[in-house]
Amino acid sequence: MKKEHDHITIVAENRKARQRYHVEEHYETGIVLTGSEIKSLRQGSCQLMDAYAHFHRGELFLGHMHIGAYTHGGYANHTPVYDRKLLMHKNELKKLAIQLDRRGYTLVPLSVYFNQAGKVKVRLGLCAGKTTIDRREEIKERDAQRDMEQIHKRRIQTQTKEHRGNSK
Repeated sequence: MKKEHDHITIVAENRKARQRYHVEEHYETGIVLTGSEIKSLRQGSCQLMDAYAHFHRGELFLGHMHIGAYTHGGYANHTPVYDRKLLMHKNELKKLAIQLDRRGYTLVPLSVYFNQAGKVKVRLGLCAGKTTIDRREEIKERDAQRDMEQIHKRRIQTQTKEHRGNSK
């Protein structure tokens, strides 16, 4: 398990999604799983790297999410990768389908977690892809911020050294 805050245990996060996409809206969905999948998730065996959400016959599915085999599963173990059904209200699905019809938008799973009631939830993001220019700008901003913090640390260190030298 990765993090725990507010009685929510995060099993897996898709960090690359925030680098590759502009996340505009968040959705919380339930997911249909078997018993061995839930036990495997409790062990922390899940990957969202190439996962995506898509509509099929009016229902929402999560594809390419990898849930590793349960260690004590035996013959009753599950298939690690297949399309898993996501659970949302019909009116939310309709709104989401309309938003996905816009050009350049996709549904990306951002995290899988256990909520306060112990249910597995998937946080989806309605995303628009970033261009290479956007990514470069973010890298420049991050580098500039890091440089400013390093300069600030050096100033504080030299001030404390000078202060120590004057006190002797």
